[in-house]
Amino acid sequence: MKQKLTLLLLLFVMLMQAQTKSQLPEGFVYVENIIPSVKVELRYLSNYNFVGTPIDGYNAEVCILSKQAAIALKNVQEELKQYNLSILVYDSYRPQQAVNHFVRWAKVENDTINKHIFYPEVEKRNLFKEEYIGTRSGHSRGSTVDITLVDINTCEPLDMGSPYDFFGEASWVAHANLTTQQRANRMLLQTVMRKHGFRHYPKEWWHFTLNGEPFPKTYFDFPVE
Repeated sequence: MKQKLTLLLLLFVMLMQAQTKSQLPEGFVYVENIIPSVKVELRYLSNYNFVGTPIDGYNAEVCILSKQAAIALKNVQEELKQYNLSILVYDSYRPQQAVNHFVRWAKVENDTINKHIFYPEVEKRNLFKEEYIGTRSGHSRGSTVDITLVDINTCEPLDMGSPYDFFGEASWVAHANLTTQQRANRMLLQTVMRKHGFRHYPKEWWHFTLNGEPFPKTYFDFPVE
């Protein structure tokens, strides 16, 4: 009897967790439900990002996007399979509270724990001026995604010529100082994303926004969980 009650309690807890996870605003989905094979590595859930600490609003390693963006991304993933590649998502929907965290951090000039990795050539006081940090982000509208390409079996990332979230010209899509392989890897990513309805951001090889995004003027603030 005790074992049966324990099992029923466990099932109830699992059901409640599933219901909690599914309560997204209308029009949003968990990308893993649309693309089961997608790889996710949310850098803002960890210390390995330009701030150096977990970012407000990131409570779980799940990828959230508008339904339209997720479906378009599924088409990208299907095409990449022929190359034995997969999408790796570094960031997708980003709550406004995370953007506010970036803004607060940027104003504290002596907090530069990860400068040597992510912005070695940019003075922190210039991050706003050079548009690396802003008070709003397209990610908060739910149809922007930061991605790279990885081997679908090993998750080994392709060499794109600069790290994700690197603040500098090396991250520009058309950066001249790239090897032939780095240039080809960037071209593949850019080509397949544009083919399936995304536009790129010239200063970040990893950054794409769905054309005709469903919430072009709304900045959401529900947490990633």
